[in-house]
Amino acid sequence: MTGLLVVTAVPVEAEAVRAGLAACAAAGSGGQGVTVAPVGVGPGAAGAATARLLALAEAAGRPYRAVLSAGIGGGFPGRVEVGGTVLASRSIAADLGAESPDGFIPLDELGMPLDQLGGGILVDADPVLLGTLRQALPAAAVGTVLTVGTVTGTADSTRLLAERHPDAVAEAMEGYAVGVAATQAGLPFAELRTISNPIGPRDRGNWRMREAFAALTAAATALGPVLGPGW
Repeated sequence: MTGLLVVTAVPVEAEAVRAGLAACAAAGSGGQGVTVAPVGVGPGAAGAATARLLALAEAAGRPYRAVLSAGIGGGFPGRVEVGGTVLASRSIAADLGAESPDGFIPLDELGMPLDQLGGGILVDADPVLLGTLRQALPAAAVGTVLTVGTVTGTADSTRLLAERHPDAVAEAMEGYAVGVAATQAGLPFAELRTISNPIGPRDRGNWRMREAFAALTAAATALGPVLGPGW
């Protein structure tokens, strides 16, 4: 079996992860046996591309052992700082459902039949993989990471999301879909995010992309020794 598959949305995120793993390899402290691949922005692209990578590896007789969704994201103010690192206890499809006069109704409350292979609105992080990540990144905030198709950009939307998901620490656009692909392949899954901006009204002046990418490289450096071929 091959090791861990790390998927990111865009190439620059993949490059940040690879830089951290390369630093480990150069120091002789691990970093080998991890495949890093950008799979596209948004749930559709990320889920489809991850599923394809997993299927191709399995067909070649070298299936992956686990899947990690990694990249940058927005953090809930007061719950995680810009530049901080987040580990998902679970990844939720936050906008999968229906609007109503009484507010948002999540998919699992609409009476739709949901299968047991990631067909609901959330994917729990694998406890063993999450425990490994937490041990390597003890300062990381741990909580729900929301997957959205549209980045939250107003104070009202931020407030409503925070009320619906009181344990949410961040939002991004791929984690849940990657988790579904991993779950349907029978593989452990986890999600890691570093925070580039506070969730809320769009203010590019408050975005810290460079710091978030640096934090992503630092996280990969810390994870290199524990995420080798054993995963």
